[in-house]
Amino acid sequence: MTAPRHAPGGFPVVGIIGGGQLARMCAPPAVNLGLTLSVLAEGPDAAAALVTPSAPVGSYLDVDDVVRFARDCDVVTFDHEHVPQEILQRLVEAGVEVHPGPEALRHAQDKLVMRKRLSDMGIPVPAWAAVSSLEEVSAFADEHGWPVVLKTPTGGYDGKGVLVASSPDEAREWVERGGGLLIEEAVPFVRELAVLVARSPSGQAAVWPVVETVQTDGICTEVLAPAPDLPEELATALVERALRIAGELGVTGVMAVEVFQTRDGGYLVNELAMRPHNSGHWTMDGSVTSQFEQHLRAVLDLPLGDTRARNRWTVMGNVLGGQYRELYPAYRHLMARDPGLKVHLYGKGVRPGRKIGHVNVFGDDLDALRERARHAADYLQGTVTE
Repeated sequence: MTAPRHAPGGFPVVGIIGGGQLARMCAPPAVNLGLTLSVLAEGPDAAAALVTPSAPVGSYLDVDDVVRFARDCDVVTFDHEHVPQEILQRLVEAGVEVHPGPEALRHAQDKLVMRKRLSDMGIPVPAWAAVSSLEEVSAFADEHGWPVVLKTPTGGYDGKGVLVASSPDEAREWVERGGGLLIEEAVPFVRELAVLVARSPSGQAAVWPVVETVQTDGICTEVLAPAPDLPEELATALVERALRIAGELGVTGVMAVEVFQTRDGGYLVNELAMRPHNSGHWTMDGSVTSQFEQHLRAVLDLPLGDTRARNRWTVMGNVLGGQYRELYPAYRHLMARDPGLKVHLYGKGVRPGRKIGHVNVFGDDLDALRERARHAADYLQGTVTE
């Protein structure tokens, strides 16, 4: 591995473990902040490796690769939450500044750990239990009703590692795999919300407006910022809880708190993500400070930026892979058709259903913005052709 070069003036090197799109989108704000970015990439064609001069190839599962990478960085953070705890501890023992730290990160790595900690804090969450047998699944369902939601405690994302079961037979295969599962009640929620918060090692924190997230087959396909028709008291409660979670868990960097808005006007916390998050992609064009700039500021303990929205509404639409292998012709068409559209592509190969980019639009007419974002995402996927 070639060591990254510090920028003139003593500006630091920020190392990101993982070369996906989140690391890629940290590159422009790193340049604007005068920082050097270094990425431990899965391969030379990883999304972030394509735009980052210092992108050594290595595995986040190999302790030697990770320690060797980290020794040339002033601070290390993450593109994903899958780095094993034993490797994180080795970094800390080696004197590496790691944000978020292992103790905080384990709450995003293990859903059972997260559920227990939030329950102990008195944070509203769905009814849950740890189960390892069909008898335990049935006992939980007898109390809370069918269907139930089964989740693998580690490794799941974008709907993966989640099963909605309406009977013991539907749960059988998952339970018999062994290893234990998280079981939860199926919440009859009104909609899904997300709160994005950033916190620095010195304890400064900042929060963006609460947003609504729209899911399709377990994948976030649309974000509305701010969440329409959200009661002020609920927005205030969500912001306060997000700040409390970040503080009590010792989070450093950006954290997303994913929430169910319930029919009684309340809320239940569903998930935590300790990294820049899909629900915050709108901030790249819709906020004074994007989540990616803020994450860099936070992990370096720099003063945090302004999180106010620039516009009345911003709508983000996820672009999923479809029939087009070559996206540039569609990209050019959209730029000509809608000059106000902001298209962010990740440099990833196209596979059906894979997240390959997102679009942002902003203005005063929410319905029109949603139509523009939906059309752009569908056109890039190939489901519309005009």
